[in-house]
Amino acid sequence: MLHTLSIRDFVIVDSIELEFSAGFSVLTGETGAGKSILIDALTLALGGRGDASVVREGAAKADISADFSVSDVAQQWMAANEFATEGGGALLRRVIDNAGRSKAYINGIPATAAQLRELGDMLVDIHGQHAHQSLLKSEAQRALLDGQATAREAGAEHDARQVAQLHKRWRALVRQREEFETNAANVLYERERLEWQVGELEKLAAKPGEWTEITNEHSRLSHAASLLEGAQEALAMISESEDQPIVSQLSTLNQKLGKLVSVDAELQPIVELIESSRIQLQESVYALNNYLDRVELDPERLHQLDARMEAMHSTARKFRVAPEELPDEHAKLSEKLQHLADASDIEGLLRQEKKIEEEYRGVAGRLSGTRRVAAQELGQAVTRAMQELSMTGGSFEIALNPCEPSAHGLEQVEFLVAGHAGTAPKPLAKVASGGELARIALAISVITSHATTTPTLIFDEVDSGIGGGVAEVVGRLLKRLGQGRQVLCVTHLPQVASQANQHFQVAKSTLDNGKTASRIDMLDHKARIEEVARMLGGLEITATTRKHARELLAI
Repeated sequence: MLHTLSIRDFVIVDSIELEFSAGFSVLTGETGAGKSILIDALTLALGGRGDASVVREGAAKADISADFSVSDVAQQWMAANEFATEGGGALLRRVIDNAGRSKAYINGIPATAAQLRELGDMLVDIHGQHAHQSLLKSEAQRALLDGQATAREAGAEHDARQVAQLHKRWRALVRQREEFETNAANVLYERERLEWQVGELEKLAAKPGEWTEITNEHSRLSHAASLLEGAQEALAMISESEDQPIVSQLSTLNQKLGKLVSVDAELQPIVELIESSRIQLQESVYALNNYLDRVELDPERLHQLDARMEAMHSTARKFRVAPEELPDEHAKLSEKLQHLADASDIEGLLRQEKKIEEEYRGVAGRLSGTRRVAAQELGQAVTRAMQELSMTGGSFEIALNPCEPSAHGLEQVEFLVAGHAGTAPKPLAKVASGGELARIALAISVITSHATTTPTLIFDEVDSGIGGGVAEVVGRLLKRLGQGRQVLCVTHLPQVASQANQHFQVAKSTLDNGKTASRIDMLDHKARIEEVARMLGGLEITATTRKHARELLAI
């Protein structure tokens, strides 16, 4: 439930702090006063689109905060996304500066607009003032029915998603088969070319890392004589020369200095350094001997490496890659060949196509069954509501017309209405007048809202096009809905406003700087009489209109 809404520097709002209670609340005011600004601001806090144009002229930024108590589902989402607090509520905040940059927060923690929308969908359901116009669109009719079906049976939403996914996979297989059938000659040519290329690379059988290994070995063998000569010369100088070798010189030097240590102890570190050098040189002697044992002249092996390198060079030039890239090229072309082989397997494609089609039709059939039940229930409920809304004898039906399989299932959803008894239902767009359409849209909004678990419902001038005694019925419907959840309604009808538990008035005022600002005040009983009287009688309020207003408020 929405508890507080704070709006600062938004459009023509300077600063507004509002507190809301449970039940049915209305917002009223003169045309142009900015009744829908509150809804627009709340929509922004719930992750709606916004740009620099929403910032009040002369202000640096618009700042909107909305404080909610949340359901268990919303609390679980917040915990999973690390937004939960000990208090258990949800404070949603949106800031947009005059450069159009946007920041979003949940409980003071930075969030994305998408996260605001996801959480907002669990908190608030907004029925816009143009809802009756969207009802004329087939997509909106289907979405509304599916929403009702989901509220009735949780699996319906999963089935609808699965139908869309299976249809996409099915169509992809159909396109793949059709492309092969159309371009069979080109596909066969490409397959033959790939088979030859893969065959060439398989004959070469280049292994990952092989090029580096053989080039290193080839370099070593081709310079074997120089390597042997250099290693032997180093070994001789260190330990095997006819003159005194370096190791022997170091030993002699160490002995001489060692005798002098008793004379001057400061020579001890020098003796230790020379001894360490002697040990290191002796280790190098062992290493050089091991190296000389391994290095040998092998002309035959060198010839083999020359041939292998030439073969890899030649193949690499043919495929226009570096020699070390030949194993990757083999893997890539093999994968292409396998894909092409799969794609050219008509029988295999047909089997996959049939399998996915059967799976699609199974899920789509189950979705159709759920839709049929939901369509019947919704049709009956709207028909009953039409009788209350001065459409006596009228009826509402939802037709599920079979169609070609699509991402939305096996049928098209069409709303049908009969305005009077004895007339056949016809498509909503063709027979409903503006007033009838508004009443039907309102009935659907109220009925479908009963099925949702969203705690806060907002109706933004959905009662436009309605008047007279019907308006009073509308007010009773909304008040009844407010008994189970929080309902906010922007309205211009006194019959609706008089039914509210809480009444806010929106008005324009002039600030000290001469600029116009919108303000919202919660009305007490006396002020409500004046506002309802204004709604009844216009600018000139008489004793009669006040009396009528008191009568409405006493209902």
